[in-house]
Amino acid sequence: MAFAPSEAAAGPPLAVLKVLVAGGFGAGKTTMVGAISEVRPLTTEEVLTSASVGQDDLTGVGNKTTTTVAMDFGRITIGRHLVMYLFGTPGQPRFRFMWDELAYGALGAVVLADTRRLSDSFPAVDYFEGRNLPFVVAINCFNGVESHDPQDVRVALDLDPSVPALMCDARRTDSVRNVLVALVEHVMTGRARAGAGQ
Repeated sequence: MAFAPSEAAAGPPLAVLKVLVAGGFGAGKTTMVGAISEVRPLTTEEVLTSASVGQDDLTGVGNKTTTTVAMDFGRITIGRHLVMYLFGTPGQPRFRFMWDELAYGALGAVVLADTRRLSDSFPAVDYFEGRNLPFVVAINCFNGVESHDPQDVRVALDLDPSVPALMCDARRTDSVRNVLVALVEHVMTGRARAGAGQ
């Protein structure tokens, strides 16, 4: 039996990029992955129960009823031969053991910052800095309100001057796209600098 080659097989092979979306509990990671994914995102959302009392701090996110317990996954096809896989990390400290597995082979990461709970961004910033994994900080504008200047957030998080910090509405596809473009540009700039220094 003969098979016709698929359209993808006719040209150069697919290039695959892996990107993490990290941040604190309730920062909007699941929303961000869902806003840009071309396929229905895979989520591991579970209902918050009384078992999470004393484990999950709901300060500032009191209306949150579910939480990611493993990861979120989405996919974007860019052109005919480039695919970006997005992996959203769980935000609670008790699930951080998953980050090493999710980070393996990643091009870079987005740290989604919630200014209502900015200190929750420190573990993700520290994690990516410690592993020399390029990242950008996306400051989630809840309800479309830009209530903080990116420079103020940059100072509060003590970011390296080379790390981009930009505003984002995690619900809007165009806003999430801008963040991902900023991440890819940041990665390329870093690689160009490293190449020039050799």
